[in-house]
Amino acid sequence: MIGSLLTRMRQQRSPLFLALKRVVHGVRTFRLPLPDFLRPVLRLLFYAQQGTLNAIRWLLAVLIYEPLFRGRCSAAGRRLRVTRMPFVIGPTSIYIGDDVNFFGKVDIASGYVCENPKLLIHDRVEIGHNVLFVVNKLIEIESDVNVAGSVRFMDTDAHPRDMAARIADLPPGEDEVKPVRICRGAWIGQNAAILKGVTVGEGAIIGINSVVVTDVPPHTVAMGNPARVVVKNAPRATP
Repeated sequence: MIGSLLTRMRQQRSPLFLALKRVVHGVRTFRLPLPDFLRPVLRLLFYAQQGTLNAIRWLLAVLIYEPLFRGRCSAAGRRLRVTRMPFVIGPTSIYIGDDVNFFGKVDIASGYVCENPKLLIHDRVEIGHNVLFVVNKLIEIESDVNVAGSVRFMDTDAHPRDMAARIADLPPGEDEVKPVRICRGAWIGQNAAILKGVTVGEGAIIGINSVVVTDVPPHTVAMGNPARVVVKNAPRATP
């Protein structure tokens, strides 16, 4: 009733509607004045607020998130760092090496498609914010890999290919699950999707927003949807 009344008022452009519109606009755009002499004080309060929040986040991570997540892992190495509690659902066995950093929200999900699905994250791996692992058989991230934010790793499709199986709400068959492997020193760009059966070669770089459906050779740059190699023989790490 109120919505229809406001709609009629707006259509008729009545004086009451115009007055209400000015009031709403004034409320939405209202800002407190900021005299110059207050800027140093407000700046100090800003840094104090940021420092307090960072200290609270650090305490939560060290005292709660990391110990609980270690307890969920099948094995976790030294100097594991998490900034938020990873969300884990399903029976995935999680193995983490030394000096692994989770810089934000990380989700690890699996169904009951294959027995004993595994997520292997080797040493010195950095995982960005909002990264998703869908693990129904095996996803392996080798040492010294960098994963940017909002990356998706999936060793299976969300649904089976067969239409009747999808309608029946059945999970994908084991033959539709294929391991994913990211080799040493690779770099996965923001918002990339690494799909089932893909191996990203050593030192390879995956561009932003790429969808990788086939293997990427070592020391190349691949990007696009579907991802294609655009640079060969990318610079390698010196011994």
